[in-house]
Amino acid sequence: MYNLILFDDPTIRTALLPFTFTRPVSEIRIGIWTITEKWVNRLKTTPSFLTELYLQIKYAVQPIHDSFFVNGAVCPTNALIDALNGLPPDGALVTPDGLLLAFRSEKPLESVPLIGDAVSVRVFEEPLTIIKSLPDIYASNADQIRADFEFLTAGRSSQPITDPHTRCYAPENIFVEEGAVIRAAVLNAENGPIYIGKNALIQEGSVLLGPFALCDHATVNWGGKMRSNTTIGPYTKVGGEISNTVFFGYSNKGHDGFLGNSVIGEWCNLGANTNNSNLKNDYTNVNLYSYATGGFENTGRLFCGLMMGDYTKVGISTMFNTGTVVGVNVNVFGGGFQPKYIPSFSWGGGAEGFTDYRLDKALQVARETIGRRGLVFDEVEEAVLREVHRIEAGRSKGGEDAGN
Repeated sequence: MYNLILFDDPTIRTALLPFTFTRPVSEIRIGIWTITEKWVNRLKTTPSFLTELYLQIKYAVQPIHDSFFVNGAVCPTNALIDALNGLPPDGALVTPDGLLLAFRSEKPLESVPLIGDAVSVRVFEEPLTIIKSLPDIYASNADQIRADFEFLTAGRSSQPITDPHTRCYAPENIFVEEGAVIRAAVLNAENGPIYIGKNALIQEGSVLLGPFALCDHATVNWGGKMRSNTTIGPYTKVGGEISNTVFFGYSNKGHDGFLGNSVIGEWCNLGANTNNSNLKNDYTNVNLYSYATGGFENTGRLFCGLMMGDYTKVGISTMFNTGTVVGVNVNVFGGGFQPKYIPSFSWGGGAEGFTDYRLDKALQVARETIGRRGLVFDEVEEAVLREVHRIEAGRSKGGEDAGN
């Protein structure tokens, strides 16, 4: 049994803001599972987390003797797990370019381990999926759907699709969990697997192209057009056209509108006819806001859409430009294209511009959002959001918190 501790690499964590404002790096969903869930299911152990101090109240760390510290941005593979098994006490595993993948420590550690602390260092040269930037989440999503699908379905049988009006292409690549309901849909898995989670719902007239994952209790509304390389996280409801996009979970995009090459956090709501651009008219690379530099950086990618932090709400007919970053707990509305960077706890949009979202009002809306799903917005969730608000207020003023 491993004592597994998933740690946040500080540079990677900053690169993955705004999503890592409210979660450790390993809690990012890519493929069918979060990175945490991938490790849990492969190692059959319960991990703890070494992350920002204010997140430890929700994601605790349990440092004990002989622990395996694993970089939370790394998706597990059989070869990597074999290398972990062979790691000696106080040994480190690194990539060829020097990124720390894992560290086995015989003594408890309360901070991120350093390569220099290792007695022995081994270079791991097998291919890995490592999430180092925001676009990596959607760009690597297809491969991770395939990897999770293969592991999750091995030795198991899919529930039958009994609806006579549903058409399946390459049904051997389709797996349906117990309780899922599919009505008069088209599922095409010729180019990649399609996974339908427990108690998921696919309504009439929907088209799904693999690789595609619809997680537990998620819904595709009638007429939905789900293009390849897309993950719809648990308890999320979607409609319209979605392409190469990851929804972490508990969010809504229930109506028409296009969303492509995007990542949407938890507890978000996109109003009817919300659209985003994912390709520039001049076919040049997309620039994306960087929390590390405070400016816009070249992603090296032609396709890049919308990155939206948790608890953000979007009014009807909102338009987002190519490569837009929206922070945590933002309320966006108004005509015309929105700015390409909207800080956390902002309110407004369009020609009217933005003002600060009152913290008491933002917390009230978050409480109502979670309550509508029968869950409780407790003191822990509130404390996390209050700290994100404090950090972002410091950034906007250029204070000491700007680099946190």
